[in-house]
Amino acid sequence: MADGINSMVLERLASTAYEYVAGEVKLVLNAKKDVEEFVGNLRAIQAVLEDAEQRQVKEASVRIWLAQLKDISFQMVDVLDEWNTDMLRQQVEKQEREREGEDVVVPKEKKKKKKEEVTFSVSSSCFCFRKTKEVIFRHDIASKIKDLNDKLSVIDEQRKRYGFQHIERGIQQLPERQKTSSFVIMLEVFGREKERDILITKLLSDGGEDRRGLLIIPILGMGGSGKTTLAQLVYNDDKVKAYFQKRVWVCVSDPFDEIKIAKAISGDDAQGSNELDRVLHRMSTSIEGKRFLLVLDDVWTHDRKKWEKLRASLIQSGAHGSRILVTTRQHDVVDMMRARSDMINLGELSEEYCLSIFNHMAFVDTEVDESKAFEDISKDIVKKCKGLPLAAKALGSLMYNKKTRREWLDVLNSKIWDREEVEQEVFQPLFLSYYDLAPAIKCCLLYCASFPKDYSFEKDKLINLWMAQDYLNSKGNKDEGEVGQAFFDNLVARSFFQDLEKDSVSGKIIGCKMHDIVHDFVQSLTKNECLIIETDSINNEIEVLGEKVRHLTLIFRSEHGEPLPLPPLNAYYNRKNLRSLIYFGSSITKIDSNFILQLKCLRTLNLSKSHLIEVPKEISELIHLRHIDMSWNYGLEILPDSICELYNLYTLRLVLCRSLEKLPDNMGKLISLKHLYVDGCNKLEYLPKGILRLKKLKTIDMCVVVCGEDEDRVALQLGDLRVFNLEGSLIIRLKGDVKNERELEKAQLWDMKKLFHLQINCKHVQYKQTRSTVEILNGLRPHENLESLDFWYHSGTTYPNWVMSLHNLRIIYLFEWSECRFLPPLGKLPNLEKLSIMSMGKVEKIGGEFLGIVDSDETSLTSSSSTSFFPKLKQLSIDIMSALEEWEVGVEGWNKEDSEISIMPCLSSLKISFCKGIKTLPDFLCKTPLQDLSILECPMLSKRCEQSNGEEWPKISHIPNIKISSYWK
Repeated sequence: MADGINSMVLERLASTAYEYVAGEVKLVLNAKKDVEEFVGNLRAIQAVLEDAEQRQVKEASVRIWLAQLKDISFQMVDVLDEWNTDMLRQQVEKQEREREGEDVVVPKEKKKKKKEEVTFSVSSSCFCFRKTKEVIFRHDIASKIKDLNDKLSVIDEQRKRYGFQHIERGIQQLPERQKTSSFVIMLEVFGREKERDILITKLLSDGGEDRRGLLIIPILGMGGSGKTTLAQLVYNDDKVKAYFQKRVWVCVSDPFDEIKIAKAISGDDAQGSNELDRVLHRMSTSIEGKRFLLVLDDVWTHDRKKWEKLRASLIQSGAHGSRILVTTRQHDVVDMMRARSDMINLGELSEEYCLSIFNHMAFVDTEVDESKAFEDISKDIVKKCKGLPLAAKALGSLMYNKKTRREWLDVLNSKIWDREEVEQEVFQPLFLSYYDLAPAIKCCLLYCASFPKDYSFEKDKLINLWMAQDYLNSKGNKDEGEVGQAFFDNLVARSFFQDLEKDSVSGKIIGCKMHDIVHDFVQSLTKNECLIIETDSINNEIEVLGEKVRHLTLIFRSEHGEPLPLPPLNAYYNRKNLRSLIYFGSSITKIDSNFILQLKCLRTLNLSKSHLIEVPKEISELIHLRHIDMSWNYGLEILPDSICELYNLYTLRLVLCRSLEKLPDNMGKLISLKHLYVDGCNKLEYLPKGILRLKKLKTIDMCVVVCGEDEDRVALQLGDLRVFNLEGSLIIRLKGDVKNERELEKAQLWDMKKLFHLQINCKHVQYKQTRSTVEILNGLRPHENLESLDFWYHSGTTYPNWVMSLHNLRIIYLFEWSECRFLPPLGKLPNLEKLSIMSMGKVEKIGGEFLGIVDSDETSLTSSSSTSFFPKLKQLSIDIMSALEEWEVGVEGWNKEDSEISIMPCLSSLKISFCKGIKTLPDFLCKTPLQDLSILECPMLSKRCEQSNGEEWPKISHIPNIKISSYWK
């Protein structure tokens, strides 16, 4: 089956090889000539690759040819990577020599003598030794390139014998799309009543049209989810038939042909001119003044120009109340039609209805008693459908001719999707979506087959993993993170990802899952490359790895949920080709050095959530490593210095390694590092100053900054922060004693324009031997683009002087403000959406100061035409406020009927917990759109709220979801 990897690898190889030829061609053995010849062969092969990938489905010999090509391609990638690694090594060594030269301070009177007696001879011999090593290395690389070039030449000769055709991407022959019609067999339809009723209501309602009277309703869902069936149901509904004067069903598919659609609407498919203007004119005449329903089934294109030509004619001709119903599997189509507000997102069908579909297909001509005989097996088989109607139908058809219990159990216990008849029917719709992807995006999708079913993908982590496999390389200087974001959005838009997890405030997607059948689909395309092995016992034998396996995931599951130790590592053969190795649920404490030395091609190593306490120094031998994840290993105390020789490393994740005390001082040698994650490493004493040399570094999730230690040349200091151009999120954990204001200003946080979240932790810092931290915070003003801000352990009596100038702030978290008696005036922030206040032990009352009102403001407010406080606040949490007793409105006269003063007009969620002294809620809550109220461990307030006729009840009686609990009675 076509998998897209070859196209991506070839494109990457061709561009990489040319880069090397242009930049570093001083090789022996005519390496430049070999590289150029290799690239030429690649280009010739790439031109016919689309045809080869399509033919491999039916021709085994082509499939073998592609596999050989892929092997050589991967080998060439690794050779070029070795080449690149050596150049990075030379660059690092040069920097180290220069740095050492700067560090050595030689008295003036000794400099000349030192140079004459020592420096010349040592440097000369070192220079000669380095040059000898370079020549030997280049000789070795050149030999490898020549050998691979010879092998590729053989592959290219075979290409000529196969007679492949050149097919331009975008016009290649895709698998035939099934033609649809408006006819529906009602007896085969189960479920979707809710969606059908909603859809009919939208079709028949008077509201919802735009100003020109045309409503577009998209039905969005993955292939096989029942979009067409739902459209057929409403199209043939009696009320719909009676309401619309003209109904037209068009199976659109791809490409989007506006002439074909217009002819179908006018009813002259095979007649007349193909001139677009004439066709649209005839279409307009046919629907002139009529209320029509147009169904466009299976729309793929998001070409706005084609759509707008057709839409403009429909709007001008149709009567008020006309509707366009669109089925599609792409969010891009919905956005192109600007119809997101009326979209129906078709999710999974219930297991009950899937069972009905299955039984209808499996027992259509048999007695009821026979279906009962297989009832238990039927339910287990249907569970594999995961709510996909097409899968239930296919499996039911598969079982139609099977009459014995043994036959049924054989199917249940087999890999169902490996059966050709099921695969062709269930996977065909997914093939269409898959072929519509660009080659590099196909690679990103297929990489997801390395993870188990129901795995929760974190978007940013997944993008980093794609980057580690070189899937995100693009022409020009476009940032790989941006490319990865675009690829992720593309896969979401085509319904390959589901169960989207979104940020509660911004609404941005931060995580997702894969439907089980999509997972089965991508695994079917990567049978020989991605392997997931599960074991529930250390005594179970692990199957021998095939030579083609490149991504291996090992899952250890014990009966009691405890992690399992690894079986003998010698059980894994053929490890030399692995490019990803992931452990889940193991209790590994050490990695065998011999095992490490056999993973020469590894690019991703994930040992998170194990019991790792030691990393072998031999890890430096894995020169291709791009991504290391050792997070959640609580016993890991130190990393070997040799890890700093991984010059290709992009991402190092050490989140919640709670025992980790320090990072290697030579971190500056990790010249390619882009992302460093150390959040939760609470014992980390400092970050090494060497990371300042990492010019590609974009992410440090936590900076441990030493203050007032000018003589410390190892630890990162406050003034060093200005060197970074960080993106995303940053936690600053300050340590030491700040000597003066100038030290604070050196950080220059106000220049970090791409930082959207900032946390400042002042637990272990002080200013001029005092306990207050307000002066420190005043000197750490961030850029005005900041959207999220956390203050941890603030000892001042007031808030930083720059907080109210951050007009883009959407999220604020205040934790452990030990000396503050009043809350800051956050009600004035125009875009604040989420606010959490915790452990402010001296705050006794919340009043007007919280809204941003001072005494002098009261008179002007009561006469003001309109004022709003916390205008966009949606979520508010007040926790562990031991001294808090009162929370009042804070605005005199706000409740007058003619008053236009509003307080928290968007508030939807309020949580108050562990505030045992608070007695009342503010009156303004009765005017908020609150949906969720949670009062936990607030005994006095809980008692007043639980009384149906109590004083607090009128303020909260409109809230649909109220949770009140208290153990303190």
